[in-house]
Amino acid sequence: MSKAVLLFLCLFSWVCFATDSVTYDRKAVIINGQRRILISGSIHYPRSTPQMWPGLIQKAKDGGLDVIDTYVFWNGHEPSPNKYHFEDRYDLVKFIKLVQQAGLYVHLRIGPYVCAEWNLGGFPVWLKFVPGISFRTDNEPFKEAMQKFVTKIVDLMKFEKLYHSQGGPIIMSQIENEYGPTEWEIGAPGKFYTKWAAQMAVGLGTGVPWVMCKQEDAPDPVIDTCNGFYCENFKPNRDYKPKIWTEVWSGWYAEFGGPRPYRPVEDLAFSVAKFVQNGGSMFNYYMYHGGTNFARTSGGPFIATSYDFDAPIDEFGLVREPKWSHLKELHKAIKMCEPALVSVDPTVTWLGKNQEARVFKSSSGSCAAFLGNYDTSSSAMVSFWNTQYHLPPWSISILPDCKSVVFNTAEVGVRSSNIQMTPVTSFGWQSYKEEIVTPYAQDTITKNGLVEQVHVTWDTTDYLWYMTDIKIDPSEGFLKSGEWPLLTIFSAGHALHVFINGQLFGTVYGSLENPKLTFSKYVQLKAGDNELAILSVAIGLPNVGLYFDTWNVGVLGPVTLKGLQEGTRDMSGYKWSYKVGLRGELMNLHSVRGSNSVRWAKGKWLVEKEPLTWYKTTFTTPGGNEPLALDLSTMGKGQIWVNGRSIGRYFSGYIAHSGCNNCTYPGIFTEKKCLSNCGESSQRWYHVPREWLLSSGNLLVVFEEFGGNPGGISLVKRTTV
Repeated sequence: MSKAVLLFLCLFSWVCFATDSVTYDRKAVIINGQRRILISGSIHYPRSTPQMWPGLIQKAKDGGLDVIDTYVFWNGHEPSPNKYHFEDRYDLVKFIKLVQQAGLYVHLRIGPYVCAEWNLGGFPVWLKFVPGISFRTDNEPFKEAMQKFVTKIVDLMKFEKLYHSQGGPIIMSQIENEYGPTEWEIGAPGKFYTKWAAQMAVGLGTGVPWVMCKQEDAPDPVIDTCNGFYCENFKPNRDYKPKIWTEVWSGWYAEFGGPRPYRPVEDLAFSVAKFVQNGGSMFNYYMYHGGTNFARTSGGPFIATSYDFDAPIDEFGLVREPKWSHLKELHKAIKMCEPALVSVDPTVTWLGKNQEARVFKSSSGSCAAFLGNYDTSSSAMVSFWNTQYHLPPWSISILPDCKSVVFNTAEVGVRSSNIQMTPVTSFGWQSYKEEIVTPYAQDTITKNGLVEQVHVTWDTTDYLWYMTDIKIDPSEGFLKSGEWPLLTIFSAGHALHVFINGQLFGTVYGSLENPKLTFSKYVQLKAGDNELAILSVAIGLPNVGLYFDTWNVGVLGPVTLKGLQEGTRDMSGYKWSYKVGLRGELMNLHSVRGSNSVRWAKGKWLVEKEPLTWYKTTFTTPGGNEPLALDLSTMGKGQIWVNGRSIGRYFSGYIAHSGCNNCTYPGIFTEKKCLSNCGESSQRWYHVPREWLLSSGNLLVVFEEFGGNPGGISLVKRTTV
């Protein structure tokens, strides 16, 4: 074969086995001419800190992983048009190079839609306001912006020589993300967009394969892949493509107002073993380390600040047992079977009603067997090759030599982690009362009628004030009789604080299932002019759903008064004043300089248990290297900053709903019934990275919306035994 012909094949097909090549066939991804069973885990670089990255990557390697998988977060890298950010937690190049130094590969899931329970699914908010744009469809403004960003990332990776074709660690990339269901809803424009996205990505010439997850019609040569709790029955859309599981859900995300989901490692290991025995050659744990939604990055809305995901490495960077060790043993067993798995298809024999043997025996002499018991309640004794084997219910035994069992998915030999959260620091607080804005305040804008919140704030803050005057005729009878009118406010979400003449009259908030809300309460008004001020609060922008980018936030009405002599008064068309953000935000009270610009109350003048209150304190960093967290169980809802860095939103006062089940795991986790902490705070502890701290003089600032008790806040160390 001439060099010219070989070059043609390498450029225009996946049939190329040169050095530093990544190709595929129906059996596996092929790296440098060798078929591989690839074990991967998701670690998202912005959900941890650069100082944590080496330890997380090493724990992943020690756990038997070959690949680190991460999304690329567009809104973190391009917060405003053409203004790029690749520093600190968003130093993507540094993260990938650390993975390479550890001897692992990278799957770079560029998207750029990522979902990921991340604010607006990873899209920058400015993208919403590009004229004529419609997200994720055959829309020229969107495709132009998407192609520009994807090309920016690919060019950066090429410049740093990070693709495997250049000697780097990136062996695979993903374009789009779980688009199949959306395409089905959109129809023809969606199908055209899918083809465009695939062609655009392949045309960038990375030298490594591209994938599309949950995309049955992924165009060649893009590989379609599976996401889910179980994927053993998944088949790619072409016989010559490998069977890849891009998201093995290790647990589930937590929401404010919900209990903590978890997934037993026995069920997780069973699902992986069954996928591999059914021809799967690459699988990725989503998540292997979930981390933290620092600042205002969580989406949903109502996604918790903790993104722990019940992952093998917990939010704080500690291994979770028995999940981490049990999966490590599973990975060892699979790797022992690799020569047989990548060489041949299995022969299948039923050993009983719900018992099965799958045997991989190659011509070179390698042999591996998987013995499965799919009965959910009864163990079984089976005879395989003249030997008796005991199979627990809902389990698979792995025999790398077709004789000796080295691993069974249901037999866990490691004790569970004993988590201890030990208080090490309590605080002495100072307070500052947030100003209740009036319709006549400075820096307000005035419009006729109600406006959508993000169109005013551009998501630079969670907070927007809606303000108007309510004029009451002195002749109204209720002013004398005490029968107050009913004020009703309909909001698209996510929380409201309602003030009449500077006094709080009530607070309401929604939920992940129903972010919309209604405030309805009899309010005390006076004759003449009354000031209505509504503080609307966003709790993360939607990250999933058809046309999620068009979903609204804030007070859209109607806003009515019922019980007046004139009848029901609709105030939606009134002249409304708007003020973006809180006064404390504008003064940067979370920073050292800003906090020193106002007079804080302390001692007997300290404001406690009142809404819209800022608190600050200083503390010394405790010794040791254990991860640290803030216990906010006595607080309501708000935000936290340490040394000017945002820890994130807290909503400790939102109690998880009841109905938890300590699940019996076989086949039941698809309904997410493995739940804990019912009837308790949705999230109590909030991760404080040690690298954000000074040895002493650390500034801690808390903004409390509801009126919590700061005296109960403590700094705790997290340890596992």
